[in-house]
Amino acid sequence: MQELRLIWRNGKLVDWKEATTHVLTHALHYGTAVFEGIRCYKTQKGPAIFRLKEHVRRLFDSAHIIKMSIPYTPQEIEEAIVETVRANEVEECYIRPVVFRGYGEMGVDPSRCEVDCAIAAWCWGAYMGDKALKEGIRAKISSYVRIYANSGSPRAKTSANYLNSALAKLEAKELGYDEAILLDAHGFVAEGSGENIFYVKDGVLYTPHPYSILLGITRDTVMRLAEDLGIPVRETLCTRDDLYLADEAFFTGTAAEITPIVEIDGRRIGEGKPGPVTRRLQEVFFRVVRGDEEKYEHWLTYVNP
Repeated sequence: MQELRLIWRNGKLVDWKEATTHVLTHALHYGTAVFEGIRCYKTQKGPAIFRLKEHVRRLFDSAHIIKMSIPYTPQEIEEAIVETVRANEVEECYIRPVVFRGYGEMGVDPSRCEVDCAIAAWCWGAYMGDKALKEGIRAKISSYVRIYANSGSPRAKTSANYLNSALAKLEAKELGYDEAILLDAHGFVAEGSGENIFYVKDGVLYTPHPYSILLGITRDTVMRLAEDLGIPVRETLCTRDDLYLADEAFFTGTAAEITPIVEIDGRRIGEGKPGPVTRRLQEVFFRVVRGDEEKYEHWLTYVNP
């Protein structure tokens, strides 16, 4: 990780190395934290944060789901995110706001622990590498099942949920694949370890029904762009066979952006290379986040307006 200079911590900017917390912090032991991943892109008007309001709204929604009250308003968090990027003087970066139950009491009950907030940013290129964006990746259906709606909170972006993701990712990597695909408790396709998933069949763009997935901001972006491009979009229950027989497939996420999938479980997807729909969506997406599509400029928050 490329360390920058400053991290926002509970209302003020502190030196990167001073942004520490106690080893008995509740969230470290029990996973009582929510977070976001946001990207800031270089544009002709300077650094711009992509869909900041939507990310902050999801952060507050996640905290609400796990009964944790954030001691700041959404507007204050938005302003703190912009301040953090500006203070670190970077043109592009990945931004990580995290809200967590801090030091105070041990035991499962978090109600007596104070809520801490931090915002960090660092320079981070393509999540799985530039080659993955251009040529695609190999994915594996995981033996781990996506968190069930009544056993956790799939709609909340919590640190606890990501143990599920980490185990699936480790398994896939150990088996020689780049990424994992998790099924839900009923055997339908849910999502990747840190991404939503789409596939194309006969010119129609499909994505799993939202009941067992994290509702991704990039997922929503792709669906809107596809509709504007005249590409039919369907949310549906899909099986692993639907993926095997797809013409194209790709992951979406703030980190992953739009990453093509060219193989699943040793089965070639389509022609075994990124397809025309994936390429078209990639092209438009990167024009949007870099401020080259005026129609979508309302999705950008400029750091130095």
